[in-house]
Amino acid sequence: MTVNSWTPTHPWRGIMVATALPLREDLSVDHDAYAEHVRWLLDNGCDGVVPNGSLGEYQTLTPDERARVVRTAVEAAGDGARVMPGVAAYGGAEARRWADQAAEAGCGSVLLLPPNAYRADEDAVRAHYAEVARAGIPVVAYNNPIDTKVDLTPALLARLHAEGRVVAVKEFSGDVRRAYELAELAPGLDLLIGADDVLLELAVAGAVGWVAGYPNALPAACAELYRAAVAGDLTTALPLYRALHPLLRWDSRTEFVQAIKLSMDIAGRHGGPTRHPRLPLTGAAEAAVRAATEKALADGHR
Repeated sequence: MTVNSWTPTHPWRGIMVATALPLREDLSVDHDAYAEHVRWLLDNGCDGVVPNGSLGEYQTLTPDERARVVRTAVEAAGDGARVMPGVAAYGGAEARRWADQAAEAGCGSVLLLPPNAYRADEDAVRAHYAEVARAGIPVVAYNNPIDTKVDLTPALLARLHAEGRVVAVKEFSGDVRRAYELAELAPGLDLLIGADDVLLELAVAGAVGWVAGYPNALPAACAELYRAAVAGDLTTALPLYRALHPLLRWDSRTEFVQAIKLSMDIAGRHGGPTRHPRLPLTGAAEAAVRAATEKALADGHR
């Protein structure tokens, strides 16, 4: 097995799908549909799942719903190591409780944003990751300075890694140049692709995993793209990347949850509605997602 693949000792590698959460028309969580979705993703070339991320609308879930989503994912996957829940919270104490719950459920790792309700400084970030690391489960940092206003720079990530706080980073800044600085400063830190529309660039730069959005709708095509990209097979990867990029770039837009759920509906899956404050796509945005999804399906990308 290559370094770019999922293994029980490195369960954050490979294609870890940030799962969309099926909701009924009354906006209650459909746990049966979610379990089926997890199984379907694993059966179609993905390595694991990431429940309770932004794509899973974790901010809108009650504590009971959030805990049950993790348990549902573990049971459906049949192997808790293939589940990497998001444990983001306002402060380290609450995030630590979610990490403890993930460990108790048998998960293989957790995904952790920095404090995300204010612009935390470096000391606050280090304390946050230190607290969650005490849960004893591998922690993958999530760098999303666009939304959190806290930038996990390569230097800060190298420090967190040296302190034993994080094993990997989901890199969502969009700055692919960081891959090379991270490799220099923290060669033992695993780089995970954090935005679908820089997949090829980060794969070529040495990423060993992908916390992915669009496999929710097109898992087989996305799995083919990822595996070709990390293998350096640009003959296969580049044309597929170009074909899928009109969809992949929605993963970096504000409406990414609605866009991916709409693509799932068009592809014959259950995307369904979103909870407030997210509203359904309309107008030009809806038309663009619909057209790109239908073209991908017509071209045989599923």
